[in-house]
Amino acid sequence: MNNFNITRLQNGITVVSENISYVKSFSLGFWFNVGSREENSKNNGISHFIEHMLFKGTKKRTARNIADSIESLGGYLNAFTTKEQTCYYGRGLNNHIEKTFEVLADMVQYPLFKPADIKKEATVVIDELYDIEDTPEELIFDEFENNLFRSSSLGMPIIGTSENILKFDQKMLSEYISKNYTFDNLFIVASGSVDNEKIIKDVDKYFSKDLGSSGKRRKRIDPVKPTDVQIYKDIQQVHLIFGRSAPGMKDDLRIPINLLSHILGEGSSSRLFQSVRERNGIAYQVNSFLNSFFDISSFGIYLSTNEKSIEKAHTIILNEFAKLRNKKVSEKELKKAKEYLKGNLLMSLESTTNRMLRIAQSVIYFDEIETIENSISKIDAVSRDQILYLSNEYLNPETFSKTIVSSKNLLMHSAA
Repeated sequence: MNNFNITRLQNGITVVSENISYVKSFSLGFWFNVGSREENSKNNGISHFIEHMLFKGTKKRTARNIADSIESLGGYLNAFTTKEQTCYYGRGLNNHIEKTFEVLADMVQYPLFKPADIKKEATVVIDELYDIEDTPEELIFDEFENNLFRSSSLGMPIIGTSENILKFDQKMLSEYISKNYTFDNLFIVASGSVDNEKIIKDVDKYFSKDLGSSGKRRKRIDPVKPTDVQIYKDIQQVHLIFGRSAPGMKDDLRIPINLLSHILGEGSSSRLFQSVRERNGIAYQVNSFLNSFFDISSFGIYLSTNEKSIEKAHTIILNEFAKLRNKKVSEKELKKAKEYLKGNLLMSLESTTNRMLRIAQSVIYFDEIETIENSISKIDAVSRDQILYLSNEYLNPETFSKTIVSSKNLLMHSAA
């Protein structure tokens, strides 16, 4: 029997826990509701850079001490930054959760930001940036969203720019963390063999610094008209994203559009995989995607192929769009997509880390923990008529833009 708890503490911290009686481990995350979306052109990349720097030492611990204190107990410590959140998390055996909590609390309250460490880490992060720029299948998504969301900071890359990274200093990092790493922006989320009351006591015990309140609220962004983009790289293959904006996390249409995306291009039985790869053999990689933020999503098709086949692949995509707009999907095909979504959801629950991620996002975006049963019922409620409606609403080629990474100019004629 799972036991969920959401506790809003007086200082503003939200504590979320899920007790799973049959496991002996835990996953614990400190989530700050801040990412590259809160940045501007002058500090773009700072959220991700701070994520790196928090592992470089505190008033009590060196970088080595931070790693050893958890790994010596058989645990694991890591972090990630998205466009909307930054998460520091650990996992381990249940009798070590307090130690993991104490280390994470130390990291987020008392980072040193030594100038020498900042300088060294800037080199590391710039190497990471170059890795992205050298990897077309990663670069193209940054370029696509940069164009799609060019009217807002949501379009900026998480990693930032080399110019910004080299300018970060102790003052900039300290000011940014003071402004955004606040009590009301912090969600402490745990799943596994955990005790909610004990976590609350650990907050009182290990949070000695007043992190204050930000009181910030995200502004919604409006979609802009898509434009085509060409990026030139000395590569053999052509990489294409054919995409547009779609409703975000908080919109009721997100799950139906997710199902449409699965039917269109997710999995080896999807329409695009079968038509582009299996029947025509012209692309190794082809898939649809739905990358969602609280108020908007990026939605589209990604593929890579050779120069001679890119036009044909694009034509096949347009043909599959037309089929979905003109004829209802069969009950069998819709059921298969639903089972795929439900299967992924249910299998992910076998990991306490995945469960921690899921309930954190649920509380951050919806202010509640959505039950598995409710998620499944929403999937089951999607009808063939709704898929047909969404296909006509969101698979209009005129609303899509093309982002291409290739060695020569291969922008195709606008789809009409």
